[in-house]
Amino acid sequence: MALPPTPASGPGDPHEGYPVSRAYAWLAFAMTFALMLSDYMSRQIINAVFPFLKAEWSLSDGQLGSLVGVVALAIGVLSVPISFMADRFGRVRSAAVMALVWGLATVACGLSGGYYQLLAARALVGAGEAGYGSAGAAILTQSFPARMHATVIGSFLSAGMIGSVIGVVLGGYAAQSLGWGMAFILIGVFGVALAVMFPLVIREPARPVLLPKQVLPIRDVLKRMAGTPTLLRIAAAGACGMFVQTSFLAWMPSYLNRYYGLDPATASLGTGAIILCGALGTIAGGAIVDRFARERPANRLRLSGLFALILGLAMLAAFLLPLGPLQLALIALGFAVSTSYLGPALAAAGDVTPEANHATTYALISLAYMLLGAAPGPILTGYLADASELSLALGIIPVLAVAGGLFFFAAAKSFPCDVERLGQTSA
Repeated sequence: MALPPTPASGPGDPHEGYPVSRAYAWLAFAMTFALMLSDYMSRQIINAVFPFLKAEWSLSDGQLGSLVGVVALAIGVLSVPISFMADRFGRVRSAAVMALVWGLATVACGLSGGYYQLLAARALVGAGEAGYGSAGAAILTQSFPARMHATVIGSFLSAGMIGSVIGVVLGGYAAQSLGWGMAFILIGVFGVALAVMFPLVIREPARPVLLPKQVLPIRDVLKRMAGTPTLLRIAAAGACGMFVQTSFLAWMPSYLNRYYGLDPATASLGTGAIILCGALGTIAGGAIVDRFARERPANRLRLSGLFALILGLAMLAAFLLPLGPLQLALIALGFAVSTSYLGPALAAAGDVTPEANHATTYALISLAYMLLGAAPGPILTGYLADASELSLALGIIPVLAVAGGLFFFAAAKSFPCDVERLGQTSA
């Protein structure tokens, strides 16, 4: 068992010990990481089967985008109440139930006989996934020392990108060889199996003393967040980034299929390679931030702003160029930093939030990310593509990532005052 942190330990203390045994902490990481893989495999497989659904059911781009957006909408609406309950009734048990729901709903997607049945099943996928990211992050922050939080959370969230790669690539090949319905069923069964295993392997984290009295009613958490400028700016910045990232994630297989002439399976493979850049970038981004924010925690937000600016400028430049390797390289660069801000931003949010309310605060930020970014992004991009061209739609939306970068820099300015205010309140 590692020694507990000393009272002097802080986010930059290199001698801070693990709050649990090192072996168990990494087991918890492996299991939460695997569930995040399943989460995003179920969420992103739809992007690979767009060409099949468009051909079989004659769907518009707006309808296809809705099959992506409805998941994010359900996540946004339900993440706060589900995470609020997870703070009280057990994050591990809640995570297992969530995974069971999204796994079964993914199987139901494969059995759908029409657009509206599939839309309803996709909404259930989102209902199951609501709250998992915040609950998983809360489990990990109670298993690892604070000095590792940005790296660990960033690595945990990178499973979303890796799961997206697997979902898109496996979905494309399975749909082409076995049919799109079987592709959903295979991924859904994987999620159900993990849901059964999770509570058998992972125990509920120890709760802080007096946690029931410390956990605020949700209206008080909202009031606290509204009075914390850093949290509001992190929410706005992340929503802008998510709008761009999810739109490109949803439409890249179709873009490669339509403009580069690739068949759906090959287009999915190409998209998977681009998304993989994002997975590696998320892990590297967390490590870079932990290195350069050790003495100055506000650097977490400054570097997040830099990542968002690179995302926006790279994507804007890509669509000013003709089709070819340089365009694809710039798109890959944009993907490489497209979620690098997630781990550092959540870590910074935790620094200005009472520990007992971390999961609920993370869920409120996720609400903004989903409702203002991930939900409308693919839908509005699809309708813009219906009104013009997909390439034009993808060439316009990256400007929002630039706006996100500016919000992150504003959050860095308010961060020291909000940290000081939290310390005074806790005292």
